[in-house]
Amino acid sequence: MTTTITNLTAELTALAAKLRHTTVKVQSNSQGVGSGVIWQPDGLIITNAHVATSHKATVQLSDGRVFDAVRTHFDPQQDLAALKITATNLNIATIGDSDGLRVGELVLAVGNPFADSGAVTTGIIHANHQRAVMANIRLYPGNSGGPLADCLGRVVGINTMVVNGLAVAIPSLAVNRFLRGHSRRQLGVTLQPVFVDQRTFGLLVLSVLSGSAAETAGVQIGDVLIGVSGRLFTRLDDLAKYLHQSNDSESLTLQALRGGQQFIIHVAGKTAVEAK
Repeated sequence: MTTTITNLTAELTALAAKLRHTTVKVQSNSQGVGSGVIWQPDGLIITNAHVATSHKATVQLSDGRVFDAVRTHFDPQQDLAALKITATNLNIATIGDSDGLRVGELVLAVGNPFADSGAVTTGIIHANHQRAVMANIRLYPGNSGGPLADCLGRVVGINTMVVNGLAVAIPSLAVNRFLRGHSRRQLGVTLQPVFVDQRTFGLLVLSVLSGSAAETAGVQIGDVLIGVSGRLFTRLDDLAKYLHQSNDSESLTLQALRGGQQFIIHVAGKTAVEAK
């Protein structure tokens, strides 16, 4: 038994070291440090949209090298962004199949909570859906954008938020679809998941793209989107799902909070009218 535990400890230690080598620190604008995953050998890094809030960012590798990065892909509805750096001798993450995850399976999360480099936590899969992987694992500010990996070190998700004490990650297959440019309707906002209270889940608006449908509709930084077309959000991917199912000519009615007051925003393609 002692030999078995010793072997398991050695394997987990080696696994954690491998994941730390493919996890980076990301800083965009003046916000705190987030995390990212080296996804491709050409210097492509995956992180959260709420981490990479501007077109340029700073990326620090596990070996201490620091690079300027340019944002190449951005989908705030999915909370995904891709950054590109010019670097050599990169450690590349092994990407796993998120659809193959089983409830109870051991997983690891790596990130930079409170700017502490390469912190590792472990837990088990709580639930696995096409749009979200949930794990009984502890995350902190700074883990956003970092990898969720299986017991073989394969990255199966990108950590994005905590809901009711459970870590929520964007599945690796969703990341690959994102990189292939899977088209979907865009509002033009960067969103951060929040809980308004114990019962109300919302999406905090961090930025509004100039000329976007959201700007035309009157969406402002600091608004909290809580529902669409009379349906309240309960999950991170609800807004993305509704947008994917609609088309640019179809109007949407967003429910939002501003200054503690609820109001409605009507979005109809490129034109929208805000109604108090």
